[in-house]
Amino acid sequence: MGRSATAAPVLYAGSALPSVVEAIGRTPLVELSRITVGLHGRLLAKLEFLNPGGSKKDRIARQIVEEAERSGALRPGQAVVELTSGNTGIGLAVVCAVKGYPFVAVMSRGNSIERMRMMRALGAEVVLVDQAPGSVAGEVSGDDLALVEAVAVEIVERRGGFRVDQFRRAGNSRAHELGAEELWAQADGCLAAFCDFVGTGGTLAGFARVLKMRKPAIACYAVEPAGVEALAGHEIVCLGHRIQGGGYAMAELPLLDRSLIDGTLAVSDEEAIAGARRLACEEGILAGFSSGANVAAALRLLQGEHRGETVAILLADSGMKYLSTNLWPD
Repeated sequence: MGRSATAAPVLYAGSALPSVVEAIGRTPLVELSRITVGLHGRLLAKLEFLNPGGSKKDRIARQIVEEAERSGALRPGQAVVELTSGNTGIGLAVVCAVKGYPFVAVMSRGNSIERMRMMRALGAEVVLVDQAPGSVAGEVSGDDLALVEAVAVEIVERRGGFRVDQFRRAGNSRAHELGAEELWAQADGCLAAFCDFVGTGGTLAGFARVLKMRKPAIACYAVEPAGVEALAGHEIVCLGHRIQGGGYAMAELPLLDRSLIDGTLAVSDEEAIAGARRLACEEGILAGFSSGANVAAALRLLQGEHRGETVAILLADSGMKYLSTNLWPD
């Protein structure tokens, strides 16, 4: 019998990149055809966890730092400081390592330990802030975030640092406009809806702006944790949730243009965990809590108002960052 044929390796065109920073972006889009068996419609997922730092936040880290360099707001050797749930901090650690800036990440102890270890491995100084009284590890609330913010402000003032300020700086949403252009081209414009779990609001802001410019009929939805539906205008009844990286009970997000948002979707911890586990077991994709939340929200759209259409989501970060949590069964 002859030897079995093997696929030829795929080589990237062009010369070697000058640094890993230039590898940020241009993430692939895949169809989640196994999860959607029995449903009418398509679910497309952009694999943002394949960025060098393992999340979509690499995009904003590069964008904000390079805009600050061009404007003179960030000086050579100046410390870069940011409040983070981990992913933005990891992205900043990658960018700052290459560009030679000291980086200080300020993070709640409620976030997963893997993120802290990754930042320290990349040379960052990580300041961990105790959670608010009554908070539960793994469930970062708005009160916890306020404590982290206060420490970040103090460090910026004491060290004369450059504050990334991801909740307010426009470079955040501009970075995701580039991701939206990628998505539009990869999907050949065949999109009916997009939904995303909201943290700073920068991702949804950037994607909604570009997608609606390309095709005004595309519906864009904000995904929130059940019981913490601030954008939906509902009373906050459950400050503790396990979907790290968002759901901070903030009704006003400076970067998010509410006129571009067509609706909100609430997802429970259990739905997010089930979505992430289905990604792993059925699609071979190891992603985190918010990715599972996006899957759950998108499936609801395909079973409802977008039945028979194409819905797109982001898989924001890697499930490797949650091995110490209950996202994965023993």
